[in-house]
Amino acid sequence: MGVNLSKVEKKAKNYSHVLLVMRHAKAEPFNDKGDHDREITDKGEKQAKIVAKGLVGMKLLPDRVACSGAVRARQTLERMLKVFGDHPKVEYRQALYDGGMQAVFDELANAKDKTRVLMVPGHEPPVSVSCQWLASSDSDMVKLDLLNLGMSTASVVVFGSDQPFSRWQVHDAELLAVLSPKDFD
Repeated sequence: MGVNLSKVEKKAKNYSHVLLVMRHAKAEPFNDKGDHDREITDKGEKQAKIVAKGLVGMKLLPDRVACSGAVRARQTLERMLKVFGDHPKVEYRQALYDGGMQAVFDELANAKDKTRVLMVPGHEPPVSVSCQWLASSDSDMVKLDLLNLGMSTASVVVFGSDQPFSRWQVHDAELLAVLSPKDFD
Protein backbone atom coordinates (compact mmCIF):
# COMPACT_ATOMS: atom_id res chain seq x y z
CA MET A 1 0.00 0.00 0.00
CA GLY A 2 2.12 2.86 -1.31
CA VAL A 3 1.45 6.54 -1.06
CA ASN A 4 0.00 8.25 -4.12
CA LEU A 5 2.56 11.01 -4.62
CA SER A 6 0.49 12.84 -7.21
CA LYS A 7 -2.35 13.18 -4.68
CA VAL A 8 0.06 14.55 -2.09
CA GLU A 9 1.47 16.96 -4.68
CA LYS A 10 -2.03 18.13 -5.61
CA LYS A 11 -2.98 18.71 -1.96
CA ALA A 12 0.26 20.57 -1.24
CA LYS A 13 -0.26 22.79 -4.27
CA ASN A 14 -3.49 24.06 -2.69
CA TYR A 15 -1.64 25.53 0.30
CA SER A 16 0.27 28.80 0.52
CA HIS A 17 2.85 27.27 2.87
CA VAL A 18 4.26 23.74 2.94
CA LEU A 19 6.52 22.35 5.66
CA LEU A 20 8.79 19.36 5.07
CA VAL A 21 10.13 17.85 8.30
CA MET A 22 12.76 15.21 7.61
CA ARG A 23 14.84 12.78 9.58
CA HIS A 24 18.44 12.50 8.38
CA ALA A 25 19.41 9.59 6.12
CA LYS A 26 20.85 6.27 7.38
CA ALA A 27 23.94 6.90 9.50
CA GLU A 28 26.77 4.80 10.81
CA PRO A 29 26.38 3.33 14.31
CA PHE A 30 27.78 5.05 17.37
CA ASN A 31 31.56 5.19 17.42
CA ASP A 32 34.50 6.88 19.12
CA LYS A 33 33.89 10.15 17.20
CA GLY A 34 30.71 10.73 19.18
CA ASP A 35 27.09 11.08 18.17
CA HIS A 36 27.39 14.56 16.63
CA ASP A 37 30.04 13.43 14.14
CA ARG A 38 28.39 10.24 12.87
CA GLU A 39 28.37 10.11 9.06
CA ILE A 40 25.77 8.81 6.64
CA THR A 41 26.33 5.44 5.03
CA ASP A 42 26.23 4.49 1.36
CA LYS A 43 22.59 3.54 1.91
CA GLY A 44 22.02 6.98 3.45
CA GLU A 45 23.49 8.69 0.39
CA LYS A 46 21.10 6.74 -1.84
CA GLN A 47 18.15 7.56 0.43
CA ALA A 48 18.93 11.28 0.32
CA LYS A 49 19.15 11.27 -3.47
CA ILE A 50 15.90 9.30 -3.87
CA VAL A 51 14.00 11.62 -1.52
CA ALA A 52 15.41 14.76 -3.17
CA LYS A 53 14.42 13.55 -6.63
CA GLY A 54 10.97 12.64 -5.30
CA LEU A 55 10.41 16.07 -3.76
CA VAL A 56 11.50 17.79 -6.96
CA GLY A 57 9.16 15.51 -8.91
CA MET A 58 6.33 16.58 -6.60
CA LYS A 59 7.25 20.25 -7.14
CA LEU A 60 8.16 20.60 -3.46
CA LEU A 61 11.57 22.17 -3.89
CA PRO A 62 12.31 24.07 -0.67
CA ASP A 63 12.76 27.85 -0.69
CA ARG A 64 14.58 27.64 2.63
CA VAL A 65 16.21 24.82 4.59
CA ALA A 66 16.99 24.97 8.29
CA CYS A 67 19.22 21.94 8.95
CA SER A 68 20.71 20.40 12.07
CA GLY A 69 24.41 21.07 12.47
CA ALA A 70 25.21 17.39 13.12
CA VAL A 71 27.38 15.74 10.47
CA ARG A 72 24.79 13.15 9.38
CA ALA A 73 22.10 15.81 8.84
CA ARG A 74 24.51 18.09 6.96
CA GLN A 75 25.66 15.21 4.75
CA THR A 76 22.04 14.25 4.04
CA LEU A 77 21.28 17.80 2.95
CA GLU A 78 24.50 18.12 0.93
CA ARG A 79 23.49 15.03 -1.07
CA MET A 80 20.01 16.48 -1.58
CA LEU A 81 21.38 19.85 -2.70
CA LYS A 82 23.09 18.08 -5.60
CA VAL A 83 19.55 17.39 -6.85
CA PHE A 84 17.95 20.64 -5.64
CA GLY A 85 20.64 22.88 -7.12
CA ASP A 86 21.22 26.39 -5.81
CA HIS A 87 17.56 27.21 -5.18
CA PRO A 88 17.11 26.78 -1.42
CA LYS A 89 18.64 29.16 1.07
CA VAL A 90 20.35 26.94 3.66
CA GLU A 91 21.06 27.63 7.31
CA TYR A 92 22.62 25.17 9.77
CA ARG A 93 21.38 25.21 13.35
CA GLN A 94 23.01 23.47 16.29
CA ALA A 95 19.68 23.80 18.10
CA LEU A 96 18.11 21.35 15.64
CA TYR A 97 20.58 18.78 16.97
CA ASP A 98 20.35 19.43 20.68
CA GLY A 99 17.38 21.75 21.18
CA GLY A 100 14.54 19.23 21.05
CA MET A 101 11.22 19.88 19.40
CA GLN A 102 11.25 23.54 20.46
CA ALA A 103 13.97 24.12 17.86
CA VAL A 104 11.56 23.06 15.09
CA PHE A 105 8.93 25.48 16.40
CA ASP A 106 11.56 28.22 16.62
CA GLU A 107 12.34 27.74 12.91
CA LEU A 108 8.66 28.19 12.08
CA ALA A 109 8.41 31.29 14.25
CA ASN A 110 11.40 32.87 12.51
CA ALA A 111 10.45 31.99 8.93
CA LYS A 112 9.72 34.87 6.59
CA ASP A 113 6.16 35.20 5.33
CA LYS A 114 7.31 34.88 1.72
CA THR A 115 8.75 31.39 2.32
CA ARG A 116 6.44 28.90 0.60
CA VAL A 117 8.27 25.60 1.17
CA LEU A 118 10.36 25.24 4.32
CA MET A 119 12.40 22.10 4.97
CA VAL A 120 13.74 21.10 8.39
CA PRO A 121 16.10 18.08 8.43
CA GLY A 122 16.74 16.85 11.96
CA HIS A 123 16.79 13.88 14.31
CA GLU A 124 14.58 11.45 16.16
CA PRO A 125 12.70 11.82 18.42
CA PRO A 126 12.30 15.61 18.10
CA VAL A 127 11.21 15.48 14.45
CA SER A 128 8.37 12.99 14.95
CA VAL A 129 7.27 14.55 18.24
CA SER A 130 7.14 18.05 16.76
CA CYS A 131 5.14 16.67 13.82
CA GLN A 132 2.64 15.13 16.22
CA TRP A 133 2.21 18.52 17.88
CA LEU A 134 1.85 20.35 14.56
CA ALA A 135 -0.77 18.00 13.09
CA SER A 136 -4.31 19.37 13.27
CA SER A 137 -6.88 17.48 15.32
CA ASP A 138 -8.67 16.31 12.18
CA SER A 139 -5.52 14.69 10.73
CA ASP A 140 -5.73 11.17 9.38
CA MET A 141 -5.27 8.75 12.30
CA VAL A 142 -3.22 6.30 10.21
CA LYS A 143 -0.69 9.04 9.42
CA LEU A 144 -0.59 10.09 13.08
CA ASP A 145 -0.01 6.47 14.10
CA LEU A 146 3.01 6.39 11.78
CA LEU A 147 4.43 9.36 13.66
CA ASN A 148 3.78 7.66 17.00
CA LEU A 149 6.14 4.90 15.86
CA GLY A 150 8.87 7.44 15.12
CA MET A 151 10.28 8.38 11.74
CA SER A 152 12.58 6.01 9.88
CA THR A 153 15.74 7.38 8.30
CA ALA A 154 15.21 9.80 5.40
CA SER A 155 11.46 9.97 6.02
CA VAL A 156 9.66 13.22 5.29
CA VAL A 157 6.45 14.56 6.81
CA VAL A 158 4.53 17.02 4.63
CA PHE A 159 2.27 19.68 6.16
CA GLY A 160 0.20 22.39 4.54
CA SER A 161 -1.43 25.60 5.72
CA ASP A 162 -2.53 28.92 4.29
CA GLN A 163 -1.09 30.71 7.34
CA PRO A 164 2.53 31.89 7.19
CA PHE A 165 4.84 29.63 9.20
CA SER A 166 5.35 32.31 11.84
CA ARG A 167 1.65 32.03 12.75
CA TRP A 168 1.55 28.24 13.03
CA GLN A 169 0.50 27.01 16.44
CA VAL A 170 0.11 23.58 18.02
CA HIS A 171 -2.31 21.38 16.02
CA ASP A 172 -2.62 24.03 13.29
CA ALA A 173 -1.31 22.38 10.11
CA GLU A 174 -2.85 19.74 7.88
CA LEU A 175 -0.80 16.57 7.88
CA LEU A 176 -0.64 15.70 4.17
CA ALA A 177 1.74 12.74 4.16
CA VAL A 178 4.35 10.69 5.97
CA LEU A 179 6.76 9.53 3.26
CA SER A 180 9.63 7.08 3.42
CA PRO A 181 12.31 6.70 0.75
CA LYS A 182 10.46 3.58 -0.47
CA ASP A 183 7.44 5.74 -1.34
CA PHE A 184 9.58 7.57 -3.91
CA ASP A 185 10.81 4.42 -5.66
